[in-house]
Amino acid sequence: MALLVSMLIAFVRLVRGPSLADRIVALDLLTLLAVSVIAVFTIREDQPAFLDAAIALGLVAFLGTVAYARFLERRGRHDSGVEEPRA
Repeated sequence: MALLVSMLIAFVRLVRGPSLADRIVALDLLTLLAVSVIAVFTIREDQPAFLDAAIALGLVAFLGTVAYARFLERRGRHDSGVEEPRA
């Protein structure tokens, strides 16, 4: 029950923001909580195959967070000499 309440709070932060960094952290937290839910389900149902899915989701979430962080880092640089496209 606590995991679901935590997921709801993280989802509210994901929707409301206020900044892109807040949304990225909220998305990372949501995936961490999803891994936790899968792990609890795995233990409860005694099905170790689901643990592989939790590990895969954790790895994908980690790589996604690193990619977002690199995106934010590059977006913040203005002295690289490369002109950034304007949207």
